[in-house]
Amino acid sequence: MKNPVIKMVFLQLILIGYGIGVRSVDQEYEKILDEQPYRSAFHFQPPKNWMNDPNGPMLYNGVYHLFYQYNPYAAIWGNISWGHSVSYNLVDWIHLEPALDPTEKYDINGCWSGSATLLAGESKPVILYTGSDFLGQQVQNLAMPKDLSDPLLREWLKSSHNPLMLPVEGIDPDFFRDPTTAWQGPDGSWRVLVGSQVGGHGYVLKASFNDHDYYVLGSYDAETDEFGVVGVDFMDDVVQLRYDYGVFYASKTFYDDARKRRVLWGWVTEADSEADDVERGWSGLMSFPRSVLLDEDQKQLIQWPIEEVEELRGEKVALENKEIESGNVLEIGGITASQADVEVSFRVPNLEAVEVIDGGLLDPQMLCRQKNASVEGVFGPFGLLVLASDDLTEQTAVFFRVFRQNEKHVVLMCSDQSRSSLQTRVKEAIFGSFLDVDLDQEISLRTLVDHSIVESFGGKGKSCITSRVYPKLAIHNNSHVHAFNNGSKSVMISRLEAWSMSRARLVQVHTRRKPSFS
Repeated sequence: MKNPVIKMVFLQLILIGYGIGVRSVDQEYEKILDEQPYRSAFHFQPPKNWMNDPNGPMLYNGVYHLFYQYNPYAAIWGNISWGHSVSYNLVDWIHLEPALDPTEKYDINGCWSGSATLLAGESKPVILYTGSDFLGQQVQNLAMPKDLSDPLLREWLKSSHNPLMLPVEGIDPDFFRDPTTAWQGPDGSWRVLVGSQVGGHGYVLKASFNDHDYYVLGSYDAETDEFGVVGVDFMDDVVQLRYDYGVFYASKTFYDDARKRRVLWGWVTEADSEADDVERGWSGLMSFPRSVLLDEDQKQLIQWPIEEVEELRGEKVALENKEIESGNVLEIGGITASQADVEVSFRVPNLEAVEVIDGGLLDPQMLCRQKNASVEGVFGPFGLLVLASDDLTEQTAVFFRVFRQNEKHVVLMCSDQSRSSLQTRVKEAIFGSFLDVDLDQEISLRTLVDHSIVESFGGKGKSCITSRVYPKLAIHNNSHVHAFNNGSKSVMISRLEAWSMSRARLVQVHTRRKPSFS
């Protein structure tokens, strides 16, 4: 059953067969977008209320499951449950009722983040999650499906042995959370990592702190249970490896055995105010799922939107070998610019006359602030202006600059939201990252635009920057996308392809009823 539309209809028929009421969110979506132009069309978000961390993503019996931190009652954090949605293709979704609610003394203050594990040999999924107990301490708990014959695993039972893990002496009970997927060692025992602070310090392989997700590379010895870091460590001052250099936090991966790939999700927070969240009636969405690979040089990860996103591509425009002279702006017409997928590759000729920057350590975000999209350089800024209004008074610029530092060329990638809206000022106006690319080849950029989220992938996924924007003018059909060059030297677009994107198909379960058979 490869056709995603047939699969979605099949899922709806399963739900109806179980006596479960469903309704298509598609039927109301045009009205919702007119009233709320910042809701996403193909990025995951629940129909309403607060959402944060992705939890326990997995593939089980051909169905993808995504759990997430969810407040069923309001668009602010609190009453945290495990939201639950299912899909056949990671694009179209059925929103189910919460899988876990805070009802027991060990999780009465919230069913917080955790992971799913498929038990070896049994092919049985279990959930490990953090509960905030009646004392406000963080403990680790277990839940299992009530009925494995239910293809959607709608109901989960908490273990009578909960809590399974308590913070031992020396571990701060306020910092003992987010258990990982478990794995089985050579001795047959199961292992799991729990984020914590011991003496005020953590150590893990991927860490979410300071509103960013950092990672390290290394090797794990299953016999000794030791992980050796190779290259950059978490607290290094020289450079730090991040999944994303913009709005992206509390990420979670799972291994997709059907397609032999590892898939990454990240929580993309709002960038305006809590009052705006309450007025809209929702807060938070997910990054589009990304495949994750180790780069050929084994120095960093490569991330790329999963190929299923291409199922949403519609009208296409393309151009090749187009020179963009200094100060020029080229509109990419013929697509729905507020809902688009744009891929472009640039060539930078004659690198002799390049801006020189100081040889010391530099903060790329600070450099992007100093040399934003309106500051003329030599080679750059050049890139894309997305969610742009007719007169360009509103625009979000995703661009590159080329510098020379210590006799080497350096490429800076920036996302500039400082002019994204005449009305709403976002929390972070500019993001930045250095991009490790060979300038003898092309500098590539792919940008997914979805109303209020802009996900950009530089150097074929070597650097990723996600931003949130809330334009007042550049919404719906009043939005445009342009290629631009504000450097003194011309650059070449060797290839550009852009597509309008269709909406994801959504179905919502609105009540839970027992199956009724006659």
